[in-house]
Amino acid sequence: MMGARTAKDATPVTRLEVGLGDRAYPIDIGAGLLRQAGALLAERLQGKQILIVTNAAVNALWGEPLRCSLAEAGFSVTTKEIPDGEAHKRIETVAALYDACVEARLHRTSAVVALGGGIVGDVAGFLAATYMRGIDFIQVPTTLLSQVDSSVGGKVGVNHREGKNLIGAFYQPKRVIIDTDTLSTLPDREVRAGYGEVIKTALLGDGDLFAFLETSGSDVLRLDAGALRHVVAACCRTKAAVVEQDEREAGLRAILNLGHTFGHALETLTSYQTYRHGEAVAVGLIAACRLAASVLGLPDKVTARVARLVEAAGLPTWFPPFPADAWRKALALDKKNRDDAVTFVLPEGIGQCRVLADVPLTEALAVIEAMTKGRTK
Repeated sequence: MMGARTAKDATPVTRLEVGLGDRAYPIDIGAGLLRQAGALLAERLQGKQILIVTNAAVNALWGEPLRCSLAEAGFSVTTKEIPDGEAHKRIETVAALYDACVEARLHRTSAVVALGGGIVGDVAGFLAATYMRGIDFIQVPTTLLSQVDSSVGGKVGVNHREGKNLIGAFYQPKRVIIDTDTLSTLPDREVRAGYGEVIKTALLGDGDLFAFLETSGSDVLRLDAGALRHVVAACCRTKAAVVEQDEREAGLRAILNLGHTFGHALETLTSYQTYRHGEAVAVGLIAACRLAASVLGLPDKVTARVARLVEAAGLPTWFPPFPADAWRKALALDKKNRDDAVTFVLPEGIGQCRVLADVPLTEALAVIEAMTKGRTK
């Protein structure tokens, strides 16, 4: 990985690299990078045809600057909007995009650019992975959640009515361009939801980042440029290091799902309508800490520190009421499970976690019951 550098216009930019041999790719992080997107992509792409996949809101705000930059670099650009929301992260949306690719006459040297949040990135990436058996893919994330997590690592896919991300692939982008200016138009709730993934990353593998959030988390939430660049780079650095060791989640990469077993179950139970993904993960982190206290002896002070960060960010700290059988079914759908065993990623301390198989489901249901009764202290 490379360290910080400074662009010619004196705007600080951090460049990292995901080291995957001949599929290695750079991550550029800084303000105003959409203006440089054309030149950056010209360094990585063979062809000159690009399909931008985005949604209406993001396209209205950031589509034109990206298109202008790409056009200046000689690219021919088609833009396709998809409906916003988790309910549209489904195979029917991808099918409509296949039609757009055919109509635009995209070929094997063409590229798909994802301009938007995690849903846009997941859908566009699955499109790129499967159209003509795979064409180039670029991530241009515009939400905090996608900048710190989903744009890096190559997980792409869509939901099935029975569970989240059950249809998908591992397909790495050719480049990730993170323009932190795009966060300036993000609704406050989306910023806070993305912050849930930041807390997750700190808890699972970066104690220094966790300490930074305890002292400077408010700077991140108010979108201070320096704090944002520091946090986004720290999260990308942690995720890249894990992906380099375990690209296809054969073992270590599962730790990135800390908080997600509970979180995905909550999203499934609420039909993806009530909680933003980062909100569900945030409450899932507290549940994971409580479960770790029960089965691993995690000190209560660790759970308290995590709960304070989650609550200070205005994120949920308790579960809505659902029958135990509904929780049991939702938890059983998690992709980390093997046969009938339930697998959880659990913290062992700040900046440390482990994957634990065969966790008694009764222990998890007891945690859920306790967190359903009232606000977590």
